[in-house]
Amino acid sequence: MNASPESTPPRSTGCDVLVIGGGPAGSTVAALLAERGYRTVMLEKCRHPRFHIGESLLPANLPLLERLGVKEEVERIGMYKPGAEFVSPDHDGTLIFEFADAWDKSMPYAYQVRRSEFDHILVRNAVKRGAEVLEGWRATDIRFLADGRGAEVDAQDDDGRSRRWQARFVVDASGRDTFIANRLKLKQRNRKHSSAAVYGHFANARRLNGRHEGSISVFWFEHGWFWFIPLADGTTSVGAVTWPYYMKRRNKPLREFFLDTIASCPALAERLSAAELVSEVQATGNFSYVSTRTHGESYLLIGDAFAFIDPVFSSGVLFAMQGGVTAAETVDACLRQPGRAAAALQRFDRRMRHGPREFSWFIYRMTDPTMRELFMAPQNVLRMKEALLSLLAGDIFGRTPIWFSLYTFKAVYYLNSLWHFRRTLEARRRRSLNIQDVDLA
Repeated sequence: MNASPESTPPRSTGCDVLVIGGGPAGSTVAALLAERGYRTVMLEKCRHPRFHIGESLLPANLPLLERLGVKEEVERIGMYKPGAEFVSPDHDGTLIFEFADAWDKSMPYAYQVRRSEFDHILVRNAVKRGAEVLEGWRATDIRFLADGRGAEVDAQDDDGRSRRWQARFVVDASGRDTFIANRLKLKQRNRKHSSAAVYGHFANARRLNGRHEGSISVFWFEHGWFWFIPLADGTTSVGAVTWPYYMKRRNKPLREFFLDTIASCPALAERLSAAELVSEVQATGNFSYVSTRTHGESYLLIGDAFAFIDPVFSSGVLFAMQGGVTAAETVDACLRQPGRAAAALQRFDRRMRHGPREFSWFIYRMTDPTMRELFMAPQNVLRMKEALLSLLAGDIFGRTPIWFSLYTFKAVYYLNSLWHFRRTLEARRRRSLNIQDVDLA
């Protein structure tokens, strides 16, 4: 008697490493592990190329692209980005940071990219290096096997067919789906920061002149900040990252709400006065979170599957790719030399937490008047400006000796905050109200 389709167990396949998610994190780790000879399978719920927000790269991405062998391909689709512009409503003029002025002068630029094209390059590279990439497959369940023997992962494709993989190691690069963190209840809202975003693409936006045409611009406004990211095809990505209360009070269609929000920032509105909105407007709810763990005995969390912080410094793709590199090293150590697994996992944990921790200190204070003053009038005493630019370039995972200067910058911030004690207290009071959880459903 034949079993019904519902009772038939899914076909099972074995592999060394199963990667869940085909974004920059997943594609990086899959390429590097396949290159090392592991049978690597990557599941991606969508089919590339697909839309994704987050178009701004950092200079520290470029050595990683070179390591993967895709730097020239990214250059062909990218918009040259030599720095970042900051525009404050409380200060005259604007400030442009040059990555070339950072501590390490060897990383003077980055690129802006359409993520659909960029992610597709990375996925194709993973295939080229030997990974089996299955698009249109969504992981649906996971069971960890006893004695660290790996895990079984169930998945389903676009047509409803089921399949099961038994893997020695699982790398969760599922992004904001946070596949493992949700199932193990590791995911927590970031209580120190809370934000939401609304965004779209414009044609004919007025960009900066000359070599900074492709630089990102950050505009502060009453309810948060805007990004302005020029792309190589002539369009410009514009988004507002706001406090959740502001999104919650929306009482009109999203497109109209977005345009009204832009109008509330005169400096940005002027740059878009002759522009045309050429995409659908999209929004995301409260999106700052962190997982309580980075790994287990036979799994790792990387990129947004581990944590997501406010994107004001364009750190998302860097953290994803750096996490992929570190994950490949860690999985290799665990599988080749099990006796080194505990030490490798501890090292992985430190590196995964390092990036979000160092960036978050600045992100939490970006709307503070003291921090805004220091940003808009940077001083290079004790090389503080160079160290800050290195942070903005993403140069925090190597040996560049920026840390004493960054600690000095923090001390200057605290001293200025004490000097303006009443202003600081009022800013803290406003922030505590701004970051309160709000149900955006």
